[in-house]
Amino acid sequence: MIEAILPDFVRVAEVIGAATDAQLEPIETATVGRAVDSRLREFATGRACARRAMVELGVEARGIARGENREPVWPDDVVGSITHTKGYCAAAVALKSAGITLGIDCEPDSPLPRGVLDRISTETERTHLAGLPEGINWDRLLFSAKESVYKALWPVVREWIGFSDAEIRFEAAAAGNAGRFHAQVGSPLRVEVEGQYLAAEGYAMTSVVTGAIR
Repeated sequence: MIEAILPDFVRVAEVIGAATDAQLEPIETATVGRAVDSRLREFATGRACARRAMVELGVEARGIARGENREPVWPDDVVGSITHTKGYCAAAVALKSAGITLGIDCEPDSPLPRGVLDRISTETERTHLAGLPEGINWDRLLFSAKESVYKALWPVVREWIGFSDAEIRFEAAAAGNAGRFHAQVGSPLRVEVEGQYLAAEGYAMTSVVTGAIR
């Protein structure tokens, strides 16, 4: 599904349905830490998707450790992103030589719990969402878009980007159609990036693929 909002040179592997009992590579086992069984299955399924996507990319499938901030540690020749939510796991990868950063996120296509929107959005964003067409859970897509922005920019800045540091503006698209969004990112990196979104099949998903930022 998520390949619909990614360029052709990005390779994707996904699992739709329950997380699998995928095997972890030794380097992955060493960094996963303690986790309940359901979380461990999601972690293992996401890593298995990442290795499958690397094979599709034409590079050796290798284990993906987890960094100090719980981020995937990709091989030196690969950039990528992993997302998982109930009933869906996916990984997207590209060659590092393509000179891009990459972030994906998938969430259940349902309204955010009460009070969450106020915590993750600015007043400008809330006004913007109120003016968008009905029939789409824009609040959930906003949350997802900020997650994708964070994942894409983390390898560049290696610093926390809070919800208030990225202000999102959507270009409205009909339900079931892919659309675009713009993110104005403040501290620690002042830059504007673009992404895509899609609400379909019960999921709200976003992606950010942007040129390497210095």
